[in-house]
Amino acid sequence: MSHQPQRIANVSIATMVGSGYGLQEQAVVDFADGVITYVGPAATAPRHDGEVFDGNGGLVTPGLIDCHTHLVWAGSRADEFAQRLHGASYADIAAAGGGIAATVRATRAASLDDLITVSRPRLQALMDEGVTTIEIKSGYGLSLADERKQLAAARALGDNAPVSVQTTLLAAHALPPEFKQRADDYIEHIVTEILPTLAAEGFVDAVDAFCESVGFTPAQTERVFAAAQALGIPVKLHAEQLSNQHGSELAARYQALSCDHLEYLDEAGVKAMAASGTVAVLLPGAFYFLRETKRPPMELFREYRVPMALATDANPGTSPLLSLQLMLNMGATLFRLTPEECLRGVTVNAAKALGLSDRGQVKVGQRADLCCWNVSDAAELSYSFSNQRLAACWYQGTLRQKPSR
Repeated sequence: MSHQPQRIANVSIATMVGSGYGLQEQAVVDFADGVITYVGPAATAPRHDGEVFDGNGGLVTPGLIDCHTHLVWAGSRADEFAQRLHGASYADIAAAGGGIAATVRATRAASLDDLITVSRPRLQALMDEGVTTIEIKSGYGLSLADERKQLAAARALGDNAPVSVQTTLLAAHALPPEFKQRADDYIEHIVTEILPTLAAEGFVDAVDAFCESVGFTPAQTERVFAAAQALGIPVKLHAEQLSNQHGSELAARYQALSCDHLEYLDEAGVKAMAASGTVAVLLPGAFYFLRETKRPPMELFREYRVPMALATDANPGTSPLLSLQLMLNMGATLFRLTPEECLRGVTVNAAKALGLSDRGQVKVGQRADLCCWNVSDAAELSYSFSNQRLAACWYQGTLRQKPSR
């Protein structure tokens, strides 16, 4: 965190305050001690005697937030990619011992240092595109020791980089081999051992589950949610990706921060999310990679004013993609989001999906997590996805020039 007063000048600012971009032209933003102190017209800005960064007529936005990733894993699933191209379905691969189970085997075999080493370049790729906050889920360990190892790796990544890391326990991701055909027993293990232990050790910012025909039932998911609620930990949910299990309605009853995927969500689920203030996290990378055709119900999200976020879902099986800027473009081209909705989806709405109120907008009192882009029109950020446009990025007021390539 930089303590010296700083200013970004000669820019337009997409503040993301109010609706749309909240655009301010010919503006400056001041910050000190990691917090924004002024946003507004250059002509009426207060006297400034500190450092000035010349934005050269570019655009300032909040730092980008990737609110759904599985960034820490070992192994590769390129073989499954080939199987799908030969006609196998996600469910077929999972039934044959592939899918999540394959990554679980590789992740369990890796050491903590191994996981940190293989995950660091993934994190760097996202940071190079302006990501200043990232959520990282577990879910490839599926035992107390291995879920701890994944979350410890995620924490270590955040401790050794300027990016802010939020950790989510996703022990209810798949059934581990030692609990084969004993899903209820595994859920009991999660709620009585894995969750309370890792929460007490400070590894859990939120709790997630995979409520799906190839995952866990709504009743099993609710047991996880109830245990999280008893510990005062917010919940999130992988919901309605492959079928409609009505998980979003369940999640809404627990005031979930977000429900994610949502291709098969119905109007009742949308209404429940709207009533609870739950964010819809859209994951176009998985939609694209799995060659899905059923889009999430964007029209209903708009009608019921459900906030929409975008994220990479970075994972080895269904979205091995490490570009949040690509998700902006995919959100527009595949899901028909407007450029304003896309940018809100990786800033203010992504912050809400993580329960964070101190970032995601450029306004006084917010964290000085900021990006300056070599663009004159904010729509360019979803129009294409070249990472050459990022001029500079600030993490709590500390400048990190984008490395030259």
